Amino acid sequence: MKTKRTNRKPPPPLRRGLVLVVVLVVVALLSLVAYTFAGLMSTHYGAAKLGGRQLQTRVLVESGIEAVRLYLMQTEAGRTDAGGHFNNVDYFQAIPVLIHQDVAQCANFTVLAPNLDDEGNLSGVRYGLEDESARLNINALVVADQIQENAGRDLLLGLPGMTEDVADAILDWMDEDDEARDYGAESSYYQGLRPPYTPKNGPLDTVEELLLVRGVTPQLLFGTDTNRNGMVDPHETSGAAQPGMATGTMGAAQAYSGLAASMDRGWSGYLTLYSAEKNLTSEGLPRIDLNQDDLQTLYDSLATELNDDWARFIILYRQNGPYDGDESGADITSVGDLDLTKEGGNKFTQVLDLIGAQVQIPAAGGGDATVIAPVFPDTVADMALYMPVLMDAVAVNANPTIPGRININHAPRAILEGIPGMDETIVGEILNQRSFESTSEADAALRQHETWLLTSGIATLDQMKQLVPFICAGGDVFRAQIVGYYEDGGAASRAEVVFDATGAVPRVVSLRDISHLGRGYPLDMLGVQLINNY
Repeated sequence: MKTKRTNRKPPPPLRRGLVLVVVLVVVALLSLVAYTFAGLMSTHYGAAKLGGRQLQTRVLVESGIEAVRLYLMQTEAGRTDAGGHFNNVDYFQAIPVLIHQDVAQCANFTVLAPNLDDEGNLSGVRYGLEDESARLNINALVVADQIQENAGRDLLLGLPGMTEDVADAILDWMDEDDEARDYGAESSYYQGLRPPYTPKNGPLDTVEELLLVRGVTPQLLFGTDTNRNGMVDPHETSGAAQPGMATGTMGAAQAYSGLAASMDRGWSGYLTLYSAEKNLTSEGLPRIDLNQDDLQTLYDSLATELNDDWARFIILYRQNGPYDGDESGADITSVGDLDLTKEGGNKFTQVLDLIGAQVQIPAAGGGDATVIAPVFPDTVADMALYMPVLMDAVAVNANPTIPGRININHAPRAILEGIPGMDETIVGEILNQRSFESTSEADAALRQHETWLLTSGIATLDQMKQLVPFICAGGDVFRAQIVGYYEDGGAASRAEVVFDATGAVPRVVSLRDISHLGRGYPLDMLGVQLINNY
């Protein structure tokens, strides 16, 4: 049987070519999918890496916070030995936390504060802390009014661009009553707004609350420093800077931007909610309260810490009050035994009440009274000798802190000029004296207390008594910006932190994350510690 042989025809060439094209398209698509997937994974990896580095920079900021707290736990002598808090490059600039052979993996933190000239203009940055007492404590203004009429308004009017109507409106916002001041605004005004709201009638929780006060605008409050770095950046120069002027910043910052450092930093750059001082001696012990009720304890403390003559005079002052007559006084050593059971009804309003004071002691049997000559003479030469000791050792109350006074050693002109009793001559002399650097230990001791204005002859005793409720020579609450960053210029975090060092353990009372405003400073200003330096 023959098998029928059939001839199969090959497929046409076109069909074979179509299959090839399909295969190539599939391969291309698969390659594209693989490439896209690889790119997506690479993007995810980069994002995860960046997120991790960003998180690490936040930890760098926290490291900076703890470093500042440890610094503030030291005694005044320890801080001085460490280089001080004003501009301390070794302690506050480019402090390494992450060290790696790969420079890109090295990470640091830097602590910065605005560098201001005497006029309050920004002149770049320095590496250290800002004393909050160099600012005006907005929450202390109502108390200032209680000390002296319109003192709060006077302090506010020192701020650039401040007007009487805005100053009174701010005070009305915080005081407890609903009675509008001469140029102020109370509840009736705010209830007429849409939407209506009521005044705070109490202390502020944030400076930003002032935006609710009649007449306060974002421009007035925050100025032109939109990224809060204390410098003039190119995008902030409109009306704020004159090209070609030097920044005047310290260290590496001197070369930054070539723009004027003077700019409108707004009222927020002059204000605080936190300023306070320790009511302690230089050794960290409570000062002796001159107004305490137990005269025996008062005498024992004064005689032990100071001397017997001072102790006896202070007790006699408490028991008899000051003598305003013209009769010549006898020496304190002529006084016999003290009767410490006699009440001390006379209280001191301030330590300066002792300066030049005389005391009259009634005779026991009805005879002539005895006038005791001043133990604390009011001549400049004498005051320069005893004033540092007296101001360091005693106070007129036992409160652990003194809030709201202004540091005359660092406050700008605008704030100084608003202080009640502070005339232009005194302000000018304060600013002139700041440029004078003395190596004398005696002069340094005088400058630790606000009464150096008195002992240097800048202010009279009467002027000093008016100024003392409002001024100090240094506070114990500090502000700084802390930047955590990688040396390759990648991820960075930035925070503005306020530290309260009035207690035994410094604490953070305000922490504001401003990382969304950018790193704020170029790397050469922050400082780099390349691995070759280790």
